[in-house]
Amino acid sequence: GSGGGALLGVALLGGVLLGAAGTGPQPEHSREPPGAEPCGACRGLAESFSRGLERTEHEGFGGGNTAWEEEKLAKYKHSETRLLEVLESVCPPSDFACHQLLERSEEHVERWWFHERHQHPDFFQWLCMDRLALCCPPGTYGPDCLPCAGGRQQPCSGNGRCDGEGTRGGTGLCVCSPGYGGPYCAECGDGYYEASRNQSQLLCAECYRACGRCTGPEDSSCLRCKRGWVLHEHRCIDIDECGTEMAHCRANQFCVNTEGSYECRDCSTACIGCMGAGPARCKKCNKGYRRDGAKCLDVDECAGTEEPVCSGVQEVCENTEGGYRCVCAQGHVRRDGQCVEDKPPDAPEKGFFDDVTEDEVVVLQQMFFGVMICALATLAAKGDMVFTAIFIGAVAAMAGYWLSDRSDRVLDGFMKGR
Repeated sequence: GSGGGALLGVALLGGVLLGAAGTGPQPEHSREPPGAEPCGACRGLAESFSRGLERTEHEGFGGGNTAWEEEKLAKYKHSETRLLEVLESVCPPSDFACHQLLERSEEHVERWWFHERHQHPDFFQWLCMDRLALCCPPGTYGPDCLPCAGGRQQPCSGNGRCDGEGTRGGTGLCVCSPGYGGPYCAECGDGYYEASRNQSQLLCAECYRACGRCTGPEDSSCLRCKRGWVLHEHRCIDIDECGTEMAHCRANQFCVNTEGSYECRDCSTACIGCMGAGPARCKKCNKGYRRDGAKCLDVDECAGTEEPVCSGVQEVCENTEGGYRCVCAQGHVRRDGQCVEDKPPDAPEKGFFDDVTEDEVVVLQQMFFGVMICALATLAAKGDMVFTAIFIGAVAAMAGYWLSDRSDRVLDGFMKGR
């Protein structure tokens, strides 16, 4: 009735508000359920609703056996209160798609709970198939729930899946499992043979690795070979693409035959064109190399020349593989394109007290204050009142300055000539 609709609205609003408070704003892509498929979303809602019914099956019952408790349980079992408790936990707080689907299904859920559940106990079928028309029965697909390829009893012969099965979408065509083929997955695919077959089941097993079709697992049971192999007396023999000029490698590469195929590998840097790996398989020697018997060897450009290869001041020649380079002589570095002597920059002259340690500074400070106080004390001992006043003032001033942080910094700078 209208009261039930209001309570259901409260449950939906509470679930949405709880999700908003617990998770914060959600990006657009995260509001879709996994897969975003309508039938899957409805199935998830129906399964969550059924779990809620199981969880609340015995709530409101104290565990006794009195007629009063049995009557109380019977009232709760079919009550609006129980329905509200189940609905509050059907959708995860952050699953807005589930909350929207539940809101769309409000009237259907109430009708099933109060009027239809005894006649139609399967809530998923009643809601997702019959009322919302989001799902189809097993073995069917599409808007009209037509039978899948191979029939609704055993779609795709049990050896694959029907595209869109159980939903209002898809093509109904078979997607066969590995090893199976044909429009109904009732045949063995390439590289497999019939290990066993009866009226209801086909079992396919893998052929020998070189066979495209076969009658058994042995290498002698091939009917057709895979690419890169040739059939000879029911056996598949590897084709040597390198020896039959079937390979296509780029310039400065050579061919290496493999089982069922071939590889192209780079020639040695000593070669211009080659017939295999290494400098002994070159067709022609590269620049910077010379022929020595069968090998192409590096030319040492730095040796055996009358004129120096490197003409810069303090430059020497260094041989490299296939060439050379000009580097600075030992004890020199390159600065601004010139080789100059590698020596540290001129250091600034040291102050008179630069090598004095911190402890030595403290001792010198104490000696300085001692000399000053002794001189003033000597003058004051002669009875001159002026020097006596100066002595007392100097002692007080020096004591205060000694205790300050600034005295250490000033005297330290003074003693170090700064």
